[in-house]
Amino acid sequence: MTRCPGRCAGTTTAARGPFPFRQFIVKVHGRCNLACRYCYLYEGPDRTWRTRPAAAAPAVLERTADRIAEHAAAHGLRAIALVLHGGEPLLAGADRLAAFTDRVRELTPADCAVRATVQTNATLLTDARVTVLARHGIDIGISLDGGLAAHNIRRTDRAGRPSWPAASRGARLLADRHPDAYAGILTVVDLRTDPVEMYESLLALRPPALDLLLPHGNWTNPPPGLPGGRTARTGPRTAPGPVIGVRPGPEPTPYGDWLTTVFDRWWRAGRRETGIRLFEECMALLLGLPAATESLGLGPVEAIVVETDGTIEQVDSLKSAYDTAAATGLDVFRHTFDDALRHPGVAARQAGAEALAPACRACPLLAVCGGGHYAHRYRADNGFANPSVYCADLERLVRHIARRLSEATAGAHR
Repeated sequence: MTRCPGRCAGTTTAARGPFPFRQFIVKVHGRCNLACRYCYLYEGPDRTWRTRPAAAAPAVLERTADRIAEHAAAHGLRAIALVLHGGEPLLAGADRLAAFTDRVRELTPADCAVRATVQTNATLLTDARVTVLARHGIDIGISLDGGLAAHNIRRTDRAGRPSWPAASRGARLLADRHPDAYAGILTVVDLRTDPVEMYESLLALRPPALDLLLPHGNWTNPPPGLPGGRTARTGPRTAPGPVIGVRPGPEPTPYGDWLTTVFDRWWRAGRRETGIRLFEECMALLLGLPAATESLGLGPVEAIVVETDGTIEQVDSLKSAYDTAAATGLDVFRHTFDDALRHPGVAARQAGAEALAPACRACPLLAVCGGGHYAHRYRADNGFANPSVYCADLERLVRHIARRLSEATAGAHR
């Protein structure tokens, strides 16, 4: 749920790096109290979590705080995002999360604001824990599959019991008693759900913002609902031309259809019910404004992960591609975050259009789509040098939103 603070120029066609990290994702606890059957982190191809300690040791957290402050000072950063992550970070205890956050703020230059967020499955939220987090200026983002018990049947604990009763209690506690600490809800699109029902069920939990994410899949292991025989296209999907008025081709777009249905429901309500990051940032990019999301635009990646053993890694989504895909060979004890900026994987994700497949560079939607999420471009025989496996779906969504903006603009000038 945490947005990248500062500049993320999504309309630039060729980025110039390196860009300093502005989002630090710290794995305070590396295990989870749930056993979601679809989890790419624990059920996917990456196995590095198995050899790491369950919780970050005090020495790891202290060194991580030092490194974050060092990076902020070296680059004169005025704002950074600190994301307390897992696993389930609340397994580490609210007091420990608060103490670490305080330490980062204590070490970071006084003119650099630290926005802290904990991303949780909500099952461990209690009034006492939320009170501690809120008192220390830590916002709380929730991960759910939807706002109804039926949406969350695959989110079970390790004994196979449903997580929904505890998660829904936690979400309602946050909305009722601590709305100022409520960062929002993150949900992965599930084609088996009705999109409007899903959206309205989440609204009942009163989130100030929603993140709608596409499931992590790629050309080698396609996401649910996309044909396994898809092949990465080698040219632009449609002839170059205006964003508006060019019809998409016949390829099925189940995720694009799902998202456009939610968009229209949200749009008709005047966008007042909640913010939806994917839609808001697509609109910003279409209007030529800066935007910050992994799924759209050409903004450079500005996030880095510290694992429970102090290992510095690229973002977790890469772990859906293959084992060790996120590895850098670096750690906070021997290396700085500037060392991580020089890693080839990070450099590739800060290179803008230069790092994209030829089909993406030739596409008229380049500045908005940006090639899609990096992890979704992977194919075993050639790595990440492909358009997104969701290429057709993203085009469907972008063109649909562009039409709605065009209609609204035309209506305003009548």
